[in-house]
Amino acid sequence: MINILAVDDEEHILRLVKNTLEREGYHVTTVLNPLELAKLKLSDYQLILMDVMMPGKDGFTLCREIRDSVDCPILFLTAKTEEADLMKGLGIGGDDYITKPFGIGELRARVAAHLRRETREKKQAVSVGGVQFLLKAKKVRYRDMEIDFTKSEYAICEYLALNHGQVFSKDRIYEHVFGYEKESDNSVITEHIKNIRAKCQKAGLEPIETVWGIGYRWK
Repeated sequence: MINILAVDDEEHILRLVKNTLEREGYHVTTVLNPLELAKLKLSDYQLILMDVMMPGKDGFTLCREIRDSVDCPILFLTAKTEEADLMKGLGIGGDDYITKPFGIGELRARVAAHLRRETREKKQAVSVGGVQFLLKAKKVRYRDMEIDFTKSEYAICEYLALNHGQVFSKDRIYEHVFGYEKESDNSVITEHIKNIRAKCQKAGLEPIETVWGIGYRWK
């Protein structure tokens, strides 16, 4: 059974998450006090939903503290949609966000999309323009240097690189990488691309080109 952890200081949000996802066959553990996470074995969970604004310790701080010890997707539950906040959350290892208030349909679809991505089979390594993608390990190497991407950043790079030369819109990238079609807000991809570019530049690499008015492509 897939185990999901939900952390939020609002009881009605936790009830909604638990009732919705357990009807889908998942086992959901809810935590009202973020400080209680220290008592849990986080490696037992396949996905974590985490509120951003919580007393005692906010979601960004928690994500930063646990990211090195958990390999599963972390989705923020947040009413904060400012670009700086999104960049901060995705830059420290978050994979996606769900904006409050959200519907149960979106919650189900977004969770299922991220869980599907985790089970995609990867077998071989490929090289694109001197950049090596270790598909099974989900790692990127360039000039004997490993670029430390998060899972979501890696997935975006892999998609663009394996289809290099083609231009993809933000919505198309999101739908392919996460398996869920967003109808409007595609700022997650914008922020992931910014983080990818910053990490690539440190390695002396500038592989992603913006095609204005259309989207992005791997050069």
